[in-house]
Amino acid sequence: MSKIGKDIRVERIINRESGKTVIVPMDHGVTSGPIKGLEDMKIAVNAVAEGGANAVILHKGIVRAGHRGYGKDIGLIIHLSASTSLGPDPLNKVLVATATEAIKLGADAVSVHVNVGAENEAEMLRELGAVARECEEWGMPLVAMMYPRGKKVTDEHAVEYVKHAARVGAELGADIIKTNYTGDPDTFKEVVKGCPVPVVIAGGPKMSSDEEVFEMIKGAMSAGATGVSIGRNIFQHDDPKKMTRAISMIVHEDASVEEALKFLRS
Repeated sequence: MSKIGKDIRVERIINRESGKTVIVPMDHGVTSGPIKGLEDMKIAVNAVAEGGANAVILHKGIVRAGHRGYGKDIGLIIHLSASTSLGPDPLNKVLVATATEAIKLGADAVSVHVNVGAENEAEMLRELGAVARECEEWGMPLVAMMYPRGKKVTDEHAVEYVKHAARVGAELGADIIKTNYTGDPDTFKEVVKGCPVPVVIAGGPKMSSDEEVFEMIKGAMSAGATGVSIGRNIFQHDDPKKMTRAISMIVHEDASVEEALKFLRS
């Protein structure tokens, strides 16, 4: 029965027709505070929902403040991990919620953050495994944010590190992997090939141009990515609703970079 529940919830995250997804993480308030674009969560969530995003990632407190009542319905992923930029080790992610709490809040999935290579990697892996067991019991999809970060990682976007991090998440029970884009389709194909579950790319820091964002997305999709999980490059855009729609055109409709730019500038 848990598989039936999981399949139903996955359809709230991944579009049934295209088999792809546009996720907008908005969990940055714990890490960095009320940064630009996330000062008013009602406005932020509504904008990306109206733009056609499949889901948002939020912490439980924001959901309790009234997520589903903001406007157009949108898939909900509750983030279970946290650390702040003010802490002694921001790479040290700890669990601050459970899959059971997420179910009570009406979530369609949960997400866990693991920094592969960090000082406390062992603890984060143990927690990922525990969350995966709970998710399997209750039929809750699990998104694992798997980033290669630590003393041995010389380049967080290098394919040898990214494909290792992605594979770790799949090996330990995640249903969807979020990880860094490696910079070009050829190397990212290695990440997708080596990961037996869907892979979505992280957006990273705010980029210098919309074209740069679209080129990254197009490259990832051509390499076999299932979609994107992009935050700052959407909610900090001058027009988050339109930016979400342009990205959705690339992800779901296989639009070109030029078509997406034309729409955004229209």
